[in-house]
Amino acid sequence: MIAAQPAFASPLMGPEFAQAVGAVRPDARVAIWRRDGQAVGFLAHHLRPSGLARPIGAPLSDYHGLIATEAFDARAAMAAAGLGALRFRGLVDPLEMFGEATQETHEAYVIALDGGADAYLEALRAQSPKRFKNYRRLEHKIERELGPLSVAAPDHDQAAFDQIIAWKREQLVRTGMHDFLAPDWTSQLMRNLFAARDGDFQGLMITLRIDGRLVAGHFGVRQGAVYHPWIASTDPEMGAYSIGQLFLIKAIAAMPDLGLTTYDLGPGHDHYKSPYALQRRTVGEGTLTAAGPSGWRVRLGEGAWRVAGAGAGPLAGRVRRRFETISDVELTLGGRVRGMAAAVASKGRRNGAASEG
Repeated sequence: MIAAQPAFASPLMGPEFAQAVGAVRPDARVAIWRRDGQAVGFLAHHLRPSGLARPIGAPLSDYHGLIATEAFDARAAMAAAGLGALRFRGLVDPLEMFGEATQETHEAYVIALDGGADAYLEALRAQSPKRFKNYRRLEHKIERELGPLSVAAPDHDQAAFDQIIAWKREQLVRTGMHDFLAPDWTSQLMRNLFAARDGDFQGLMITLRIDGRLVAGHFGVRQGAVYHPWIASTDPEMGAYSIGQLFLIKAIAAMPDLGLTTYDLGPGHDHYKSPYALQRRTVGEGTLTAAGPSGWRVRLGEGAWRVAGAGAGPLAGRVRRRFETISDVELTLGGRVRGMAAAVASKGRRNGAASEG
């Protein structure tokens, strides 16, 4: 089904990803719908209390959806599967089954090599000549002051992997974001994928070094020629050199040797991703509630969110996304309470810093 539908071509939407997450989370499920004994649809999800389904691997599942060969009534299908609702934030819906359940859309950013890495980089330079002139200046400055740049792709260095994860966690704390790498299941999933060496589906780390010193890297999952990084980390001491931007240029140049044609940056962080992605794809955010009694409780909750957010503008959406991220990643009540307490504390620190400024 995935092979027949280009929109589903992501490492995050196939059975291998569902199995990898299922190895570290006990609430992983796959709903399968059949017609005349033949499977016509699959939904990999986490079954949470009250029949609420969350996309498999959330919040790591930047893309998710109902994999199907034909359109059918998704709300009725959810009820038939005993699910009250599916809350989604990266919906891929080429068959348009979710309809009005999609309340917002977001752009995702894709690096797709059609004519090779050199041609792609030249197209980027033509689009933003001043930006790339500055990058060349920075690269020369680094090489002059610190040493030569080099890329390792793939990089299997365990110490480098640990450092990239540590930098990311420090960044999440520093910026007041929820540390989605703290729970056991996310850290174990990362370790399992990093250790995988066989088959089309495995973890992939690409790193940038200056004279042998690790300064930046991406880690994520690949399936065949498609790569989806989750972790983008840089050495905080290298902030003055825009090292994350230089990393992406070097990573694009390394794609052919890795057998990659697609470097899917996903949605969010537009300012960082958009200069490098010549393709866009649209993903949806919203809640699909089941038909009939199965969805009643969830529909009441959705109504409460709308009432709470009335007049609050974008703030309501940000609060809900933070709440959803914590609910996605934290499997215990205690973890969710600590996550919300940390969110309130970090908001207070940022407000205090702004007032002092």
